[in-house]
Amino acid sequence: MKSFKRHDSYNPTSDDLFRTHTGGFLVLKNTTTLVIACSAAFLAQVGISSYLPAVPTIAHALPAAEDHVALALAIYLVGMALPMLLWGSLGERFGRKPVLLAALCVYALASAAIPSAFSVEVFLALRLVQGLGAGGVSVMARVLVRDSFSGALLAKALSWLGMTFVIALGIGQFVGSLLQVVFGWEAIFYGLAIGAVGLMLVLNRVIFPARVKVDTSASAWRIYAMIMQHPPFLHAALVGGLGYGVIIAFNTCAPLILQGRFEWSAAQYGWLGWPISVAYLAGALTVNRFVARTGRLKMMGWGMTLVLTGTAVMLLSSVFAGGIAVLLWLPYCVAVLGQAMSYPISLSLANDASPVSGSYAMALSGFMHQLMAALIGGVASLLVSQQAWPLAVLCVVLAGAASICVARSRMD
Repeated sequence: MKSFKRHDSYNPTSDDLFRTHTGGFLVLKNTTTLVIACSAAFLAQVGISSYLPAVPTIAHALPAAEDHVALALAIYLVGMALPMLLWGSLGERFGRKPVLLAALCVYALASAAIPSAFSVEVFLALRLVQGLGAGGVSVMARVLVRDSFSGALLAKALSWLGMTFVIALGIGQFVGSLLQVVFGWEAIFYGLAIGAVGLMLVLNRVIFPARVKVDTSASAWRIYAMIMQHPPFLHAALVGGLGYGVIIAFNTCAPLILQGRFEWSAAQYGWLGWPISVAYLAGALTVNRFVARTGRLKMMGWGMTLVLTGTAVMLLSSVFAGGIAVLLWLPYCVAVLGQAMSYPISLSLANDASPVSGSYAMALSGFMHQLMAALIGGVASLLVSQQAWPLAVLCVVLAGAASICVARSRMD
């Protein structure tokens, strides 16, 4: 087997908290890198949730069945997952900035084209292309963070990405409902395109730091295979992916349950983004503040216990008190709190445990999470109904599997 050397060509120091300028361009330091990464992650993730309140309206406009339009979530996630390994390899070959700009360009063009869709087939095809761009944006955001942090600091930095994640899922859902009510559903996708173009303009003014390099003549696919076969990486990555699946399953099924059975309006559904956001923000802040003193494995276990507890209460309430909406979404917020605690830690553990550094491990973990999310979203779309118990059963199964992976991580 070939030997692989890990070395960081960029080592953060105390003066990384400050920004410098060279030839009129902003040189990325740690704090600025984190802001750029969070902005990129926001764009990728807001594409998941911002259109959800408009699902009934889009279905009426195309026209198409609501469950067909709901497939756009799973298809977007498939688009994110498919090219992630390729985006990671391109990031190693051509550098972070050119690849991030290319991904943003794909994302912006697809977002701007979606309002022109004249059938559900075209709508779904453009959502796939939008997801392809979002996959590159998401990978490069994580790689930028991985280039600058490690260990508990990496978990803390990834918790900031986690906060961005919830802002995108929660506040994005709320803003999407407002845009739909005021301007129509098309404004949601035009807004995404404008955001991508704005970030591209910012990136043109910055210089990226030297990146982590991998000394190997092996092909990218052999490197990915070696990382995948490493149990400490695999178990930690699965924890994050299975927990992420709980969120994807809820976002796939909840619109029809809450807007159908409970007759919520699009605006009411949009307001649900606020308690979800508070829950995820609380979990991410917990990691940011306490992970260094508590330990990553212990805190990841606590988080997954909350996920399992929340989903179990969802199941019990859906069976014995299915007519009360708060007993569906409030336990889900508990699960979101736990996922916010466990996800950045699982990602940092997976990447620190990887035998190969650089963008490969981050790209592979991202690919695994998005592929799992796409598969789980596809399964959830088959369970879409006005009954909550099928969703709750799926969420409990996912949380239970993630808990098993946490136990395996402790033994690695």
